[in-house]
Order: sequence, then C-alpha cells, then structure tokens
Amino acid sequence: MATAVALAAGVTAATAAPAHHAPKHGKQSKHVLLISVDGMHQSDLEWYVAHHPASTLAKLTHRGAEYTQAATSNPSDSDPGGTALMTGGNPKTTGIYYDVEYSHTTDQPGAPCIPGKPATGGDVIYDSPDDALAKVPDFLNPSNGTYPSFDENGSVYPGDVDKNPAAIMRLRNNASSFNASTFPVDPATCRPIMPWDYVGDNSMFQVIHRAGLRTAWSDKHAVYLSFNGPGSNGKSIDDFFGPEIDSQAVEPNGVPYPQDDDWAHIDAATKQYDNYKVQAILNEIDGKGHSGTTRTGTPAIFGMNFQTVSVAQKSRSTSANLIKNADGSYTPSVPQAGGYQRVGGQLVPGPVLSSALDYVDAQLGRMESQLRKDGLARSTTVIVTAKHGQSPQDPNKLVTVKDGPIVDAVNAAWAKTHPNNTKLIVAGTNDDLWQSYLSDRSQAAADFVKSYLWNHTAQGLTVNKQPVTLQHSGLTQIWAGAASAKFFGVPTSNGHYPDVFGKVREGVVYAGPTKLAEHGGMNPGDQHVLMLVDGPGIRHGVNNTPVETTQVAPTVLSVLGLSPNELTAVRAEGTKVLPGL
Repeated sequence: MATAVALAAGVTAATAAPAHHAPKHGKQSKHVLLISVDGMHQSDLEWYVAHHPASTLAKLTHRGAEYTQAATSNPSDSDPGGTALMTGGNPKTTGIYYDVEYSHTTDQPGAPCIPGKPATGGDVIYDSPDDALAKVPDFLNPSNGTYPSFDENGSVYPGDVDKNPAAIMRLRNNASSFNASTFPVDPATCRPIMPWDYVGDNSMFQVIHRAGLRTAWSDKHAVYLSFNGPGSNGKSIDDFFGPEIDSQAVEPNGVPYPQDDDWAHIDAATKQYDNYKVQAILNEIDGKGHSGTTRTGTPAIFGMNFQTVSVAQKSRSTSANLIKNADGSYTPSVPQAGGYQRVGGQLVPGPVLSSALDYVDAQLGRMESQLRKDGLARSTTVIVTAKHGQSPQDPNKLVTVKDGPIVDAVNAAWAKTHPNNTKLIVAGTNDDLWQSYLSDRSQAAADFVKSYLWNHTAQGLTVNKQPVTLQHSGLTQIWAGAASAKFFGVPTSNGHYPDVFGKVREGVVYAGPTKLAEHGGMNPGDQHVLMLVDGPGIRHGVNNTPVETTQVAPTVLSVLGLSPNELTAVRAEGTKVLPGL
C-alpha cells in the first residue's frame, strides 16, 4: 500500500470506498464480454462487413451501436492501450506510457537503495523478461538461445518442457509468475513495485470485484495482472489467464514449429495461441473457471485480446494455417504475404490478414453461440474494440530505420561538451514514435536532443528494401522537456513521461526491415480502431461522434448498474460513458 500511496496519490482512498450503483436506466446487463482485437482498424471492420454480410461482425453492427470515430490512447502501445480500456485513463493519470519505459521516480532494479533517499531513476519493464522463467532453452535447437516459459512460473510443465500445449489451460497466474527482482524499485521502501501498484488509477475490475461480482480476463502476458489496479494485491481479477505469447510456439502434438519462433511471429501459431484464450472464454460463459474444471458462475466482466490480426498486419510473409496430416502430425501452410495490398486501386487486407479476420469473426461467433446456449444472450453486453491499431496500412509508405545509431550519435554529440555525461539518452522505446528519457532533465538537455533529431538526416529502407534518406530523423513534430509534459497534461515534476517525445512521418518504423507495420504512435493507423457495443437496451445505430477507448471502462460499470465515478480516472479526466447508449 505504501507503494500505491507513493506512486498513485489519492487512489488508495478511492479504492477503499464502498461501491455505489449508478442510477438505473433502460435494461441493464448481468455480464459484459469485452474483446480487444489488437490491431483492428475501423476500416478493417467496414471492409469485412461489406464483403461478409452474414458474418458475426456484420450482425453486431446491424444489432448494436457502431462508433466510427474511436481512438486509442496516446501512446497507442499495448500497455497504455490496455490500461486505458480497464481504467478509463490516459497516460497522464495512469502513468503507463509503454510496456518498456523508464521513470525518474523509481530506482533501477538491482541497484543499491537506501530507503527514503531521492530516486535515481530506472527502467520500468513490465514484459516477458519479468517472467519467473524467462530463459527456457530452445526445444528445437538449444544452441539458438532461450525463450520465456509458456506458463511463466513453471507450474504446468515438468522441467519447463512443453510437450502438451493444451495443458496450458491449467495455468494459474499470480505473483509467482514473476521474477520481481526485475521490477522497478520504490525508493521509499527499496522494494520492487508490483505491476498493479505502478498503475496510477484504479481499474474497473476493482470496482466490480468490490461490489461482490466475479471478474476475469485473458491476455498475452502475465504482467497484465497490472489490470488488477493499485492496492489490490493482485486479487481484484478473480480469474486471470495469461499464457506467455513470447514463448516458443509448439504445435498441438508437442512438436515445435519448424520456423523455430514464438507465438507472435507465425500467424498459424498465433491462431493456435488465441484458441486457448477463446476456450477460456467459452468455459467462463458456461459458468466455469478458465480451465473448465471448476464451476464458479459466469463473471460479471470478462474477456480477452486477440493477437492474430496484429501479427498478420506486421508480418511480411507467414503461414496462416496449421494443417493436420493423416498420421497426426502437423504442417504449417505455405507462407503468404501479410499486411495490406492494392487490388483494383483499393487498399485491402492481403491473404494472411483476410484469413486472420475470418478467424476472429468465427471465434466471436462461437462466443455468441455459447451465450445463446447458456441462456445469457439477453443479459450480456458485448463490446468489441482494440487496444491499438497498426501503422502504416499502405506498405508503400513503410520506411524502416534503425534507431540505435541515432541514439548513439546524440549521446556522442552531447559528450563532446559534457565529458562527465557520456550517456544523455538513458532509455526509450521507439516503434513508430520517438521517446527518450534523459540523464540530464534540464530544458537545455531536452532542447539539445530535439535540435539534434530535427537537424539529423536518417537513413532508412523502403518496403522493397531500397535505401532512402529521411529528414528530421523521420519525425514530423517533437516535444521536449516542458513541452512534452504539457503535451501529456502533467507537471514537469512528474517523472513518468518521456523527456523527448516525437511523432513520426506516417510509415516510419524504427526497426530492422523485417516488419510491415508497428503500433505505439499517433498516426491514424495507430489510433483509429473499431468500437462495437451490443446488448440489452443498446440502441442500434451508427455514431460518428469522436470517442476514445478510455470510455469503455465507465461504460462497463454503467451497464452493470455501477457508478462510473468510482473510477479515479473518470473523476480526474472527466471520462464519459459512450454516447447514445
């Protein structure tokens, strides 16, 4: 609790208050099923419905409310995007800017710490390297290195060798899933900060759990137990299921995929991976825990994220399906083109992405069928949206740039006049945005980085891997120091925001030439996502009012008959329930 007080002032008192019910209006739901189709744009929805008029997605648009101008958080990375869905807050109140970030208000993991001394600053990494078993030898070729364990804490597979991936349904995520020594350290106590205590706002799971209702969620990393919210001790999500997507992909018969990669880089494997989370949802609809072995009752709030579309959007070429052979073995299908392509002058999903959308639609159909079978269709609100989009959609706009040489050049230029500080940029993750954390937090240092980036000419590669020169390091706008704090709406004393923040030219991705797209930035492809709501009393219609994914959390509480004002982000940011409901 001391950590929650130190990092999220005001949240503890709010989360300790009794839950209040919202004024009843129209029909209320007993359950909310929330689905994040990571990467899916509003344009993807429109294309799919037009070409598949009998699909589940088409039926949802015909029955429910469709919001055509929905935007994600900014930055639009998975962690701030997912946290926005669960809390109703943007990074300025949640304090979550990326899944791999830095904070000037914490100490570095493993560094000497004296309680009460000023913070030295440190990495804030809530990702698969934090798994209790982050280094499991490659099953196919141990000399190739390691992967994190599929079950994070080694509770499912003896010796960590995954020979039956379906057994992952027995996974139970909790604090034992983590190696807490990798977490940022609270300088007040010198203790690691658990993922849920780093979040600056309480979550809808806390409000719903405190009201005596059951909660559940399935996601791609155990660290998304952060959605439990500060001061929860990780216990406001009653049933969390987070098989590690960065682990080695293994076919259903226990044989590693011949591509020797993780679940997030082979779309056939990603579908198999998502299937486990889909099964968890089906079990929960049926009134059981995610494993299907215990009867618990259907949660009031539950759901999952799909990764299949995101992987299909980013992959240049990948197998879309896994073919079962007569002898019981499996063969990944012949790799096809990922991303989007031009057909008749129109930009449309390519073969792998089209297959991924078919897959997601079919799984949504299975969930709807299970709701009807269990008599829950008339008491369940279904929300389909996305934590983030993906940019660029047009592959001809893609330019990949290696950011490492740029960072090194900035540091070298600074060191010429500051020989005692040879590393000005100490941290930052640049996907299709730029963010740097500085060892010198003066405005002069921030302005130095901004000036260097703006006057630097970067070298990149087009989608066809042809060299191209980019002005301004590939950026179109840069906020530095106080301007960055103002951009995010926080005081300069707030230590979580990046000291230098930049918007890229559409299509620029700071990576090697292996990807077609990325997320995290603020171009339309990053942020313009689908938003569908269907359930009891929801009026059908197309709503063109601009909305944000932060509005999901207060909407969930409202349709369950709970007060959105129980969320600290709602009170701090004025986040509204989705209009027209």
